[in-house]
Amino acid sequence: MTMPSHQKRQLRMLLLSVVGMFAFAVFLMPPLYDAFCELTGLNGKPNTTAAAASQEVDLNRTITVEFLTSVDAGLPWQFKSEKNAVEVHPGQINKVSFDVVNNAGTAVTGRAIPSISPALGASHLKKTECFCFREQTLAAGQTLDMPVVFYIDPDLPKSVKTITLAYRFYRHPDKVL
Repeated sequence: MTMPSHQKRQLRMLLLSVVGMFAFAVFLMPPLYDAFCELTGLNGKPNTTAAAASQEVDLNRTITVEFLTSVDAGLPWQFKSEKNAVEVHPGQINKVSFDVVNNAGTAVTGRAIPSISPALGASHLKKTECFCFREQTLAAGQTLDMPVVFYIDPDLPKSVKTITLAYRFYRHPDKVL
């Protein structure tokens, strides 16, 4: 029993739609999301303002900063933070390292998209250095140590005791030379 031509055409269109949606999700959505969040300041995108030289450290408060890492299915990398969480004082400069390994047999480029929760914490977590500011290209089998340097603005409301900083790496489209 063969399929009528209109059903074959419909099946072909459905398959093309699925492939198109996958390509959009993997290659176009991360840069669009990043640009949208950077422009609007919505959805946990951090303020990347550098620390002021006169920043005072509030030794009377301690904030827990948790780290979550993940890698999109289209990226053959392993990615983790050196610590699951750190205790910090508002105004104190902190550095946490993240390790990434390229398991592919060729060079691959990825881009990390950060997210901060609660949303109230996003405007108070200030990054001065972050691998998420630019694309990362790793050679085949390469391991890279990537630091994040940040501080919590002392104006963070006292009701916020924990901030979660999550990074998800997405494959960046290969560059055409």
